[in-house]
Amino acid sequence: MISANRREMHRKWLLEVTQIPTAAGKEWRVAEYIRRWVKARPGLELASDKSGNLVVSIRDAKGTDLAPVYITAHLDHPAFVIERIVSPSCVELSFRGGVMDDYFKDAKVAIWSGTETRHGAVLTGETGAAPVNGGESPFKHYTAELSDSHDTTEGLKVGDVAVWDLPPAEIIDGILNTAACDDLAAVAAALAAMDVIEEYKETARDVRLIFTRAEEIGFIGAIAACRDGTMPKNAIVLALENSRSFPHDSPIGGGPIVRVGDRISIFSPSLTDSVAKCAEALAGGAATPHAREKVDRARKWKWQRKLMSGGACEASVFCAAGYDATCICLPLGNYHNMGELAAVQEGRNSRPPTIEREQISVSDFEGLVDLLVACGQDPRVTGQNPLGPGLRATGSVGPLVEKLWRERAFVLGA
Repeated sequence: MISANRREMHRKWLLEVTQIPTAAGKEWRVAEYIRRWVKARPGLELASDKSGNLVVSIRDAKGTDLAPVYITAHLDHPAFVIERIVSPSCVELSFRGGVMDDYFKDAKVAIWSGTETRHGAVLTGETGAAPVNGGESPFKHYTAELSDSHDTTEGLKVGDVAVWDLPPAEIIDGILNTAACDDLAAVAAALAAMDVIEEYKETARDVRLIFTRAEEIGFIGAIAACRDGTMPKNAIVLALENSRSFPHDSPIGGGPIVRVGDRISIFSPSLTDSVAKCAEALAGGAATPHAREKVDRARKWKWQRKLMSGGACEASVFCAAGYDATCICLPLGNYHNMGELAAVQEGRNSRPPTIEREQISVSDFEGLVDLLVACGQDPRVTGQNPLGPGLRATGSVGPLVEKLWRERAFVLGA
């Protein structure tokens, strides 16, 4: 049982982390937060691989004969990066992530300098992209004019991050409204879980956190971790995500989701099943009651089991590299900050497409922390990937991974 005081501290981390400006390849602010967090805890240690992914582990953990569990979350969110200073009042930005074109018209952004100076700006249109890394840029480029006539681009540099200009984070009726749940709420959940798991280091299995870079442009940090051998081949991988919620299928407030697959693959079946059994133990029953059962409305701990085929996640990359991997996600509102997304997609929106804060349920977040802690203690959380460690999956995922790496690895400085 996690105490009320500790829950409050976890919510504080959630509010803090989800407001940090970040973009694919420019995740240093979130990385610094994690470094400070680990430094304040003598029982933990931090390492990074050659691609800048971060690994948090328990110092002097007793461990067991069981395979280590790696909980992963990515450090970026769809955002802009300065590619060129056009004039004293104008910059050219590339957008790194997936957002419909409809949402960019006259949108407001906040540009953050390396010295944490904030500059308000408005997008003024899409522009042709200059070649990047010896070839065509894989990102769309936009010009942005500073909003304040007294402001200038002095102090801004190529590589600085710009994010959507949104109100501060707040919790309203149990719902977190914030700039970047995806995937910073998962970063906060991983830290909160490790905060609890560390206390059980004498009996818990070997649990580590891995924070990856540049997921929003094609899982580049996860691909690098597989290529670099950041995790041992017998590692069990629990990838954390924030996935688009559909009200009648994967509702916000319905609990964390044990995700059986995504748009491009099905995850390790035996591992997914063992994580589901941990969820069943916490809830006292299945995610969906059998036809012969009534709904238990008194049940406080909720969970869901879904495919979530609207997008793809890092678990597919880890499975393709031969790891036993699955995903646990939070149902997400205003996916990638796109307000009224379903209405805009169907052409029935009553107002122009608007950028809004992402939303998750605080109870879902706390349920995710509970489930991660349970998985970190349960010896039954195992997988039996039929490919065996070190073998690569066949089909479309492997070639897709190689293509993404060739085109976009440059954002890591590779």
